Amino acid sequence: MGPALMAGYGLVRLAGRAVGDYGPGVWWSVAHLLFLAGVLAFVPVFRGLRVPDGVRGAGRAGVRVAAGAGLLGVAAVAVQAVIDLAVGFVAADDRAMSDMFEKVQDVPGVMPVVYTAVPMLFWFGLLALVTLLAFLRRDEVPAWSPLLVLAGVVMMAVSLDLLTAGALCIGLALFPVRRGLPD
Repeated sequence: MGPALMAGYGLVRLAGRAVGDYGPGVWWSVAHLLFLAGVLAFVPVFRGLRVPDGVRGAGRAGVRVAAGAGLLGVAAVAVQAVIDLAVGFVAADDRAMSDMFEKVQDVPGVMPVVYTAVPMLFWFGLLALVTLLAFLRRDEVPAWSPLLVLAGVVMMAVSLDLLTAGALCIGLALFPVRRGLPD
């Protein structure tokens, strides 16, 4: 569900930009609500995969660390999405949005915790988790899954216009993993 919601975020973002109205308003709010829901939908993924059946020792510890890092990243990205939503609701125009974001980001610690370093743990945690599971649970996670996660993350990092394609890659990568998730 997370990748589908993120793909929706990408589509709404592109649509809002196409009509020249991607700033404070409906397009921004809908896109960021989809993004927030998409990120939060990864919580059960990280929680469900953090203790894979039949994996012991260092492999189990590695999976737990990757899932924990991913969950920490989810929290940071969720805070970022909430800030984006709040600024979008309050700001009258693009200039006001820019000024508000500048004020928020000028608060000591906000940039690394909410916008740069800690949010990367979401993506690194997801990639590490799927990669470890591809090695430890070859019967459930194919070798191509980590490659698709990597491709999706790289696409999103290269350009926000590639959010939808990146999210679809991640969704395809996680499709075989869904068997390890609780219902």
